[in-house]
Amino acid sequence: MTQQPAHAGVGAAWTDAWLLDGVRTPFADYTGPLAGVSPIDLGIKVARAALERAQVPPAEVGTVIAGNMAQASFDAYMLPRHIGLYSGVPIEVPAHLVQRVCGTGIEVLMQGADAVTGRGVDMALCVGTESMSRNPVAAYTHRNGFRMGQVEFKDFLWEALLDPAADVTMGGTAENLARRYQIARPDVDAFAARSFDRALAAQASGFLDGEIVPVTTETFELEGYKPRGIRLDRKVDAVRADTHVRPSPVEALARIRPAFGGVQTGGNSSAVVDGAAAGLVCSSAYLQRTGREPLARIVAGVAIGCAPEVMGIGPAPAIRALLARTGLSLDAVDRIEINEAFGAQVMACARELGLDEDKLNVNGGAIAIGHPLAATGIRLALTLARELRRAGLRRGIASACIGGGQGIALLIENPAYGAA
Repeated sequence: MTQQPAHAGVGAAWTDAWLLDGVRTPFADYTGPLAGVSPIDLGIKVARAALERAQVPPAEVGTVIAGNMAQASFDAYMLPRHIGLYSGVPIEVPAHLVQRVCGTGIEVLMQGADAVTGRGVDMALCVGTESMSRNPVAAYTHRNGFRMGQVEFKDFLWEALLDPAADVTMGGTAENLARRYQIARPDVDAFAARSFDRALAAQASGFLDGEIVPVTTETFELEGYKPRGIRLDRKVDAVRADTHVRPSPVEALARIRPAFGGVQTGGNSSAVVDGAAAGLVCSSAYLQRTGREPLARIVAGVAIGCAPEVMGIGPAPAIRALLARTGLSLDAVDRIEINEAFGAQVMACARELGLDEDKLNVNGGAIAIGHPLAATGIRLALTLARELRRAGLRRGIASACIGGGQGIALLIENPAYGAA
């Protein structure tokens, strides 16, 4: 990679931004048990659950920040507003939408940190939500009618994987990195098998359960307005755990056909799933007033660009820029979460940075757990914060690559580190 300026990218450091708590839904396989649920309702579910878990009255929320990529319902324009209103926040509290592709969830938390340090609020409700199953089959050229032989509807989810600037699919960018960093198929399958093994262990120990709220059929009431809610299939009582986490030995992964003509397959790439996650970002004034203990301190964050044809390397320059802004070395970071968009992509980032892989994605990653685009970044930060607490460690970085050629990284600290 080319040398980057010391303060490359767009970022900030915060002395007074705290992740109070958070929660996520189970991540459920594409066209699985959550396929019929609007991302708005998934977002309402986690927002309500985060407020309840943290024992925060909705009236104390000063702003709602929601992330979402695909417009998966006809009321998609209302997504952030409805998440706020049906979560019980006061009607005068504003809400807005964030979109930074796979880095959306981290961007939501960064904007939450901005809000509590410079925009006059003490509590930001931060949500990322995505229904991959409800991505539309769409047409963009028929507003003025149909021409003979030119009726064109396409699968939005599939077509969105192509970057027309570089004329390469997202999977193709991972293949470019595999060639550049000489990463072989057996190595990618071994990385994926480890992701599954670690996620299975985290699931079996109950660690993942600690961040998950089960999803059931329920109604969300809002006085004076129409109710809305979640309706699961009558055969499904509840969705309680991530559905893609499963035994996946190297031998089984090796039998899966390449998806893009190289090392990447459906088994060693991120699982396509539906899900949502929420976090509450607050100020120290709120903590002092309520006597609450936060889950993590949000220290600094950076977003940066990279070449679109190798977009998956984005976490490497983002992490470097983050370290440069904070004056830290990589050795001073105890745990690192890099979203596993593709196995070869994360391996390339690890090689570029010289990462100690014993610190990387220690509870599994998106290959096993799944990658609901806008929810992933909040999931990464929440898992990371909880892992720092569990292991008694100090610092962690959550990072993701971003389609179109970007990377994003967030540094958090365990406020309980070193406490007797």
